[in-house]
Amino acid sequence: MPADPLPLKIVVAGGFGAGKTTLVRALSEIPPLLTEETLTTASTGVDDISAVPDKRTTTVAMDFGRITVDESLILYLFGTPGQDRFWFMWDEIARGCVGAVVLVDLRRIDDSFAAIDYFESRRLPFVVGVNDFPRTDGFGIDDIADALALSPGVPVIRLDARRAESCLATLVTLVEHALARSELVPG
Repeated sequence: MPADPLPLKIVVAGGFGAGKTTLVRALSEIPPLLTEETLTTASTGVDDISAVPDKRTTTVAMDFGRITVDESLILYLFGTPGQDRFWFMWDEIARGCVGAVVLVDLRRIDDSFAAIDYFESRRLPFVVGVNDFPRTDGFGIDDIADALALSPGVPVIRLDARRAESCLATLVTLVEHALARSELVPG
């Protein structure tokens, strides 16, 4: 009788409009659970959509998706809301996770620091996924790591959140990074 598959929980975090919902949607083998709501005039002056003027919805609780890697491993994806008014949910969403992908939009790099600080302060493994937005390809990985003041060893990966294969490569990097960190921690 085959053993039950190992479930791994992965958090997808980042600033408002960085591509978290898009990544979960691109990867999930099941119809993802999305808690998107239409942006209203109540968010005017609160949510800066200048860099993402076509954005019409926002996540208000979380996104959820699933990837079956093989008969021994299932990944569960939990996307966080990006706005600070929803950060009170992050502790519950992150509880029990193996690590996180912090999505970064280089046009609004300052929006990334809260998510990076969150995972660093909790000593949770994370990788930085630099989402492929227009006018962001002129920056090198080392320059991005320096700009984000990342600790040595935090992987930085370029990705396109719309493309499953690009996102999957980022998840593989995260799981490898988390495993390498766990081997360094005395048991």
